[in-house]
This record gives sequence, structure tokens and C-alpha cells, in this order.
Amino acid sequence: QVQLVESGGGLVQPGGSLRLSCAASGSWFSIYDMGWYRQAPGLQRELVADITFGGRTNYADSVKGRFTISRDNAKNTVYLQMNSLKPEDTAVYYCNADIRRTLLSDRTDYWGQGTQVTVSS
Repeated sequence: QVQLVESGGGLVQPGGSLRLSCAASGSWFSIYDMGWYRQAPGLQRELVADITFGGRTNYADSVKGRFTISRDNAKNTVYLQMNSLKPEDTAVYYCNADIRRTLLSDRTDYWGQGTQVTVSS
């Protein structure tokens, strides 16, 4: 089994910062891209940022310059540093990992349980 466990969400004032972490555990052949998505009430889940195993990053336009994604491959962990937070960043944030369980299996998306981020004064 594969588990993704997120931490670091919470309530923060506009302009503040939060750091999310997501640790993958279990057994697999290889982990590929890891990323963060978010879903606000009444809206579809959207990509926030993702990062390849080699460290190439991709960001949604709405978070460029404010959020930074990084990963520690030795710890199977991905991070999201969120600065200059805005009320519109309020959402449940989900961790995602693209994993191949065995040499012969297909790559599969795995998801964390989600962590709430609320930006409000």
C-alpha cells in the first residue's frame, strides 16, 4: 500500500506564510512527479504546483512568485512553501504522487487526505 500524509495547514492572516509537507510511505518501484492541488468550495480541484524527480517545477499562474515547491527524494517528501497568502488561496490542499508500484505495473496517481488552508483576518 501507498500512503501520502499531509501536514502544515491551518489559519493564517492575509500576507502570512504556511509550509505544507507531504510524506509518502509504503512500497513502490519508482516515484515520478509529486505535486499539490487545491479545491475551494464549489470549485474544481486545480493544480497548484508540481515537481519532477529531477527537480523541474511547474506552477499555476495564480501562485507564481508566492509559492515554492520542493522535494526531498531521500525522504519521499514534497513541500509547498506558501508566502504572501491571499484569501483566495483558501482551500483544501491535496498532495499527489505519480507512482509505479512494481516494474510491470502502470503508473498510478495517489492522493493524500487533504489539509485545510484558510486565509482570513
